[in-house]
Amino acid sequence: MSPSFKLQCHLILIFLVALRGESRYLELREKGDPDPFLLFSANLKRELAGEQLYHRALRCLDMLSLQGQFTFTADQPQLHCAAFFISEPEEFITIYYDLVSIDCQGGDFLKVFDGWILKGEKFPSSQDHPLPTTERYIDFCESGLSRRSIRSSQNVAMIFFRVHEPGNGFTLTIRRDPNLFPCNVISQTPNGKFTLVVPHQHRNCSFSIIYPVVIKISDLTLGHLNGLQLKVSAYLLSNR
Repeated sequence: MSPSFKLQCHLILIFLVALRGESRYLELREKGDPDPFLLFSANLKRELAGEQLYHRALRCLDMLSLQGQFTFTADQPQLHCAAFFISEPEEFITIYYDLVSIDCQGGDFLKVFDGWILKGEKFPSSQDHPLPTTERYIDFCESGLSRRSIRSSQNVAMIFFRVHEPGNGFTLTIRRDPNLFPCNVISQTPNGKFTLVVPHQHRNCSFSIIYPVVIKISDLTLGHLNGLQLKVSAYLLSNR
């Protein structure tokens, strides 16, 4: 390989890394470790994606960033449970019902929410999401297996569930699908660079970070006015 060609390859690689930013992936530990989060490297995530379908048990309170098959089985009445799913900013999340064994008449439920609810706040907000709030909830006890898969509108989704009878539960498969023009995003990492492009769409979009960070808006194109492109550069400080 000639030095000039090698230099071109390095420049292309640097450009792609700058666009993509650093990535860290959240996954709950399998064992009873007091630290609730395990950070997966990008290499491990690619290895898991290239192998057979990933399997593990789902907990009453869980967070997942890997696609795979997840099974919840109640060992006692579990009345207030939720699982949060997150993928890359440029991906959708699709949830497939593989097996569901719950007693809807006895008060059990399994609901998918298109987005996240954190501390009573919805992401994306009602102003930003393309669907009305009532349509963002999909209740298995109402739809049954007539709707075997549900795709999110952004890179996050979650489920709420309640199971009274020990031994009952469900199995879900989580897949990630490409989203060419992400509009609402939750970032998995407190650093990196991301470009949000919304071509020819008149809608609100948002980019949320759940860490205290300093945000630099390096290039914000608001539109065109009298043939001139309006651009803004700014620093923002998040102390959440």
